[in-house]
Amino acid sequence: MSIQIQKIQISGRTMEYFCFGTGSKTMVILPGISLQSVMNSADAVAEAYRILTDEFTVYLFERPTVLPEVYTIYDAARDTAEAFRLLGLHDIYLFGVSMGGMIAQTIACEYPELIRRMIIGSTTAKADSVRSQAVHAWAEKARAHDAEALLLGFGEAVYPPQIFAAYRDTFKAMAAAVTDAELERFAVLAEGVSGFDITGKLHGIRCPVLLIDASDDAVLGPDAYLTISEQLQHRKDFRLYIYGEGYGHAAYDTAPDYKERILDFFTEQI
Repeated sequence: MSIQIQKIQISGRTMEYFCFGTGSKTMVILPGISLQSVMNSADAVAEAYRILTDEFTVYLFERPTVLPEVYTIYDAARDTAEAFRLLGLHDIYLFGVSMGGMIAQTIACEYPELIRRMIIGSTTAKADSVRSQAVHAWAEKARAHDAEALLLGFGEAVYPPQIFAAYRDTFKAMAAAVTDAELERFAVLAEGVSGFDITGKLHGIRCPVLLIDASDDAVLGPDAYLTISEQLQHRKDFRLYIYGEGYGHAAYDTAPDYKERILDFFTEQI
């Protein structure tokens, strides 16, 4: 398999995306922040989500390749929604994790007509100073062009201890290939979390929602999901699932049944 990377122009900026699968329904993945583009892992992503490919044609969108000095979650949501429109995507089954979950929530609030159903994982509706502390620390390391410290800090926060320990040397080796431009772009994205607060607009979400979190999330905190669930728990079409100890922020990568949960919710009769 070799996934073709495609490009679209949004407000003078280039946004990359790829798609895979043959299903009649449209699913969109919005990944979390990463130091190097997820476009480099297109084939691996397609393989990881193969359980969904009979039911869905799956799109994954990256943030623009070149960013202005300030680029907020709201900017990313606006650009991503515009990409949906330009590509003719609608009735979307939207899946966003971490920062991608923040963007997904914003799209569902501001452009509810585009979204059919939504799953958000390891995310929050309000990135206050406590919940965004880890992300701010990453931004500082990126601004200092300390790729090794950034990758080690990122890996330690995102992954469970045993996984981080197993891949510690891999993270250190990856740092040697990171460019200054990638560090600067990462810093802009990380700083764009500041001031994010969509709690007052969550009532604008019209679609069914599944929220997945982990009890030992070391990035946003173990109770970050409460900013969302407290606003949506009264709805009959809201679902919440919390992974227990041993999964952490990156449960979307490490939990063996995560993809099955996505498929079950997106095909459930609600």
